[in-house]
Amino acid sequence: MNTRLHLVIAAVLALLASTVAQAQWLNHRTPGIPRLPDGTPDLSAPAPKTADGRPDLSGIWAAECGIYGRDACFTRGLFFDLAKDLKPEDVVMTPWAASIQAQREGRNHIDDPYGYCLPPGTPRITFGGGPFRILQSPQVTAFLYETLVGMMFRQAFTDGRPLPQVSEPTWLGYSVGRWDGGAFVVETTGFRDGGWLDTRKGRPHSDALRVTERFVRRDLGHMDVTITIDDRKAFLKPWTVTAPLTLLPDTELIEAFCDGHDRTMTHRAEPPAPEAASPRLP
Repeated sequence: MNTRLHLVIAAVLALLASTVAQAQWLNHRTPGIPRLPDGTPDLSAPAPKTADGRPDLSGIWAAECGIYGRDACFTRGLFFDLAKDLKPEDVVMTPWAASIQAQREGRNHIDDPYGYCLPPGTPRITFGGGPFRILQSPQVTAFLYETLVGMMFRQAFTDGRPLPQVSEPTWLGYSVGRWDGGAFVVETTGFRDGGWLDTRKGRPHSDALRVTERFVRRDLGHMDVTITIDDRKAFLKPWTVTAPLTLLPDTELIEAFCDGHDRTMTHRAEPPAPEAASPRLP
C-alpha cells in the first residue's frame, strides 16, 4: 500500500474510531420476511411488492466493500475509486478537472471535506458511509444514511415535480424519482459537497453535475444500483458504473457522530488549496 493511500485510509479509520460502536436493536428480527428452516433470512426469496404492484425497495441496504469492513475489499471499493471497473477511455476529464485532481493527489488528499467531519455527497455517500435505509411511499422515497459524520437523509420526490433551478445547493443535492418499468430512477443535482466524487482518486465535479441512479431489486436480499455521472464541465462525456447492494435484515442503523475528531486532524492543518472555479458552459 503506498503512503498516499495509507494516509487516506488512516484519516477515514480515525474518523471511524471516534463513532459510537454499540446500540440497541442490532439483533432484532425483522418481521414479515421469508426465512430458511434455521431461521435465517432467505435472501434469495422473491422481492416484495407494494400495494400498487411496484417493487418495494424498503429495507436497510449496504454496498459491497462498505466502510465497516476495514479490509482489503474496502480499500479497493468504489468509495476510493468510483470508476475502478471502467476503462481509462470511459472516464475522460476536462483540463480543469484533471488539474484539480492532480492538485488533490499532490496534497495527499488533505482537502477532502469528509476528513473534517463534513458529509460526503451523492453518490459517494452510498459507498463511504455505513448502511442506509430506504423508506418508500407513493409521493416520496427517503434515504436515511448512517455515516461517520452523523445521520443524514435524502428525499426523492415522486409527486411529479421537476428538478428545481438551484440557487442554494445542498450537501446531497435535490432529487426527484420516477419508475421506469421495474427500475426506480432518481435524478439529483445542486450539490455543495466540495466536488469530491471519490476519495483516493479525488475526481472533482462542478456545479453542472447531474447524477442519475437506477435501483433494481433482483430478489429479497439483492439490489443493483446503476449510477451515471453527467458533468460537462468536468468530463468529456457521461460515464456509468453499476454496483450491488445487499439487504441487512435483523439489524438497525446506528447513530454516529465524529465530535472531537478535530483533535486527530492537527497534522492536516494546512492552508486550503486554491481550487479554480469551474468553467462556464457556452
